[in-house]
Amino acid sequence: MKRAALLAAAVLLAGGLSAPVLAQNTKAPEGARLYIIWPNDGAVINGGKFWLRMGLENMGVVPATIPQEGAGHHHVLINTDLPPADEPIPNDRNHLHFGGGQTEARIELPRGRHTLQLVLADHDHYMFDPPLVSEKITIIVP
Repeated sequence: MKRAALLAAAVLLAGGLSAPVLAQNTKAPEGARLYIIWPNDGAVINGGKFWLRMGLENMGVVPATIPQEGAGHHHVLINTDLPPADEPIPNDRNHLHFGGGQTEARIELPRGRHTLQLVLADHDHYMFDPPLVSEKITIIVP
């Protein structure tokens, strides 16, 4: 028994188990709501530069480095769907992280139609359970 426990600990320390097996999605408080304050769905953004304003009810916003119950940080999904719930949110041009606790951000997009959606994540960049996501909106850059 002791040997099996030591072996299991060694496997964990060596990273032998994949992240989804170890991932624990933090419970979201009841009544929490995430939404985009601005821009509005269907907005035309001349020049492609705008301030994205992010709204959150019944939860707090903290930097990504601070694990705090009832709080998280914003991510903006651009032209993509939600990532798998059992994986951390990627950090790339379609998944913008606002780990400093920002509630607004200057965004610049090229010409075209774009979708935007907010996701709130815990300090490890995992979505909450249930996921806290905004409605997906479309904006146009002429």
